[in-house]
Amino acid sequence: MHDTKSSQNPGLAKSNQNAGLRSAQKAKKDEFYTRLADIENELRHYRAHFKGKTVFCNCDDPRVSNFFYYFSYGFAHLGLNKLITTCYKNRARDLFSMNDGETAISLAYLGEKNGNRVPDPEQIGIRQLVGDGDFRSDEAIKLLQESDIVVTNPPFSLFREYIGQLIEYEKNFLIIGNINAVTYKEVFPLIRDNKVWLGPSIRSGDRAFGVPNDYPLEAAGCGIDEDGNKFIKVKGVRWFTNMDFPARHQELVLHRKYNPDDYPMYHNYDAINVDKTRDIPVDYDGAMGVPITFLDRYNPNQFEILGSSGTLARRMSELAPKGTYRGNAGRFYLDNGNGTYRRLYDRVVIRKRQPWRSRSSRLR
Repeated sequence: MHDTKSSQNPGLAKSNQNAGLRSAQKAKKDEFYTRLADIENELRHYRAHFKGKTVFCNCDDPRVSNFFYYFSYGFAHLGLNKLITTCYKNRARDLFSMNDGETAISLAYLGEKNGNRVPDPEQIGIRQLVGDGDFRSDEAIKLLQESDIVVTNPPFSLFREYIGQLIEYEKNFLIIGNINAVTYKEVFPLIRDNKVWLGPSIRSGDRAFGVPNDYPLEAAGCGIDEDGNKFIKVKGVRWFTNMDFPARHQELVLHRKYNPDDYPMYHNYDAINVDKTRDIPVDYDGAMGVPITFLDRYNPNQFEILGSSGTLARRMSELAPKGTYRGNAGRFYLDNGNGTYRRLYDRVVIRKRQPWRSRSSRLR
């Protein structure tokens, strides 16, 4: 997924969660752009972070990107110092151009000067880059070093490398990715160590992304909005950030009580299984395996992340006869009760920071 067309394949079609993306990849029409409403819904949680800062959108054609639109029109309201955007080999004004230019461009905006609160073209500094505008290029890295906060929709297929660069250069960021990225070996340690977390505005359901006019309507998830623009709905989308927001510290209210029938132990790790975040037992103090979507509600003051099934699970070949289970490493298994074992989806292993106290002791 990328906010402008690029030779870098987003790779979201590999996700089993979204048949529309598989159709898109097969048709080679897998370039989607972020809707303004989704940008506005998320950015409203971070306004205090932007005052006096330089924002860099390094995966966008700045002349048509909704990220550029949001930050340029909200420049004064946010109190920005500077807005920089770059795009990958895209000099045409068509959002879905062929990106066949030999070089890319960057734009720098320092705020409107005419008093009309509109970012006029003559106030936007356009510079043709020597290279192709790839976020890994020397030119893009130099602009990154000049910036404080990065906000964009990077290529999903390069998510590991992209977020790694942001961490290396110690930048604040707000970027779009797929929820499954939390399981990557390059990303999960950042989640575990509270260096990266998920944003609050997208926690479930589909999200629509714009597609070009020639995108086939028969593709799964594709439709036309009230303005006549084509879109495709994508599952599993999340915002990833290292900027704090108040909702991140809201306590998750727990009400279920533990019993061994509802919360069985894993066969290959000493923790109980919890299938849904809302079912985390209030009175259990040990290790619990929860779905990765728990991270939508993760409060670091309430819970501690111990690891994941990918990092903690013992190999089933050490514990059970061959043929009683499928797969082996990186997943937790539950005993089916008939000599076989069921392999689960990825789990995050957590523990409550404060031990349970009985109601009677709390009332004393």
